[in-house]
Amino acid sequence: MANVTMNDVARASGVSVMTVSNVINDRPRVGAETKARVLQVIDDLGYEVNLSAKRLRAGRTSTVGLIVPTLAHPYFGELAARYVSAFARRGIHVAIEQSGASPEGELSAISRARLQMYDGVVLSVVGLSYRDVDRIQAQIPIVLLGEHDMPPRFDHVMLANIDGARIATGHLLDSGRRRVVLVGGESREGAGMAFSRYRGWHLAHEERGLAIDPSLVVPLPRQEMRDARTQTARAIAAGLRFDALFAITDQDAIGALAALHDANLTVPSDVSVVGFDNLAVGEHLHPPLTTIDPDNEWVVEQSTGILCDRIDGDTSPPKQLIAPARLVERGSTLRRTV
Repeated sequence: MANVTMNDVARASGVSVMTVSNVINDRPRVGAETKARVLQVIDDLGYEVNLSAKRLRAGRTSTVGLIVPTLAHPYFGELAARYVSAFARRGIHVAIEQSGASPEGELSAISRARLQMYDGVVLSVVGLSYRDVDRIQAQIPIVLLGEHDMPPRFDHVMLANIDGARIATGHLLDSGRRRVVLVGGESREGAGMAFSRYRGWHLAHEERGLAIDPSLVVPLPRQEMRDARTQTARAIAAGLRFDALFAITDQDAIGALAALHDANLTVPSDVSVVGFDNLAVGEHLHPPLTTIDPDNEWVVEQSTGILCDRIDGDTSPPKQLIAPARLVERGSTLRRTV
């Protein structure tokens, strides 16, 4: 349909022009069902294409979208701050969208990104599957951040989830520990980051010829401190024996440390602990947290550079990159003589 107007979208959606405007501007006064219907009509009629044309006529907006699950999680808060600084050095403003880690939230955020005429988007994929992402018809450059395989037609920057977890677990095993509990891991394929880091934990044992004890895997309902504390406490109360703990995020590690303290277990004498993410707070815990640094600075610089190149017209094949990972050894781990 040529020359689609907001009136056309309103008529096709069965709503008022004001409601369409509220959806486009992400105002909270529209119900979820109505919002979804309007966004679908916008896509069906190609209204975002007209808005993109307006953007092209007016020139670039010098604004990119950053879509993350939530800013309430310290990891994504720190990551967002890095992106704001990295893009600012290039004279670009960052508009941050929170997706809630759901497929609907991520798709809705992408739709808003097109409608609000960003020059490009960095999308942290949590809820969307490979198939979901492959159905995205990108009107603007998109760089994906994600924990699992994504369609190769998109630029994609990943953390070294498997290798980082292998390094963390190997550090504990090589220090003389033999029962390394995995807090937050999932042995179920399709569990995203939780499964990838489980694979690294598993691989570290295999490399050393050590048997895998499934009882040492402590999955969590959510990757949050409260859940990590609760589930670690339950494992201890149930009689699970372990002399080391690898938590798949620093948030989980902080919760686990609290559970160990509650159980009068000393870190690192009784239990050595390693996290993953190298959050700023980890250095200030007691004891300071040994962790895996996923090199978020590298992730941000690479993805920022790729997106800016795409905005400038780079048409080279999509890039799939994996960040380097390294161990940051602090006081929460202690070597034993094997």
